[in-house]
Amino acid sequence: MPGLLRGIARTAVISGTATAVSNRVSRRQAGRWAQQQPAYEQPAAAPPPAPPRTAAPSSADDEMTNKIDQLKQLADLKAQGILTDEEMQAQKRKILG
Repeated sequence: MPGLLRGIARTAVISGTATAVSNRVSRRQAGRWAQQQPAYEQPAAAPPPAPPRTAAPSSADDEMTNKIDQLKQLADLKAQGILTDEEMQAQKRKILG
């Protein structure tokens, strides 16, 4: 049974990492597509200036938040006894890169 729980924990960590990477790729690709819009789809008048973005987090903030969430999940799994110290350290190194 402990082997099964470790497998589930590893799957959860891997899927969380994959989700974070997928979201980042999607945002990057959407930005590229927005830059490649044909001229006929762009408005004739210049758009009004955008308000300062103080409330919205940047992609660096999103990435840091994802890493923090993943580390919290690891700590919870270790506290439950699902992960060993070595497994937690290995996963932590992967997350922090």
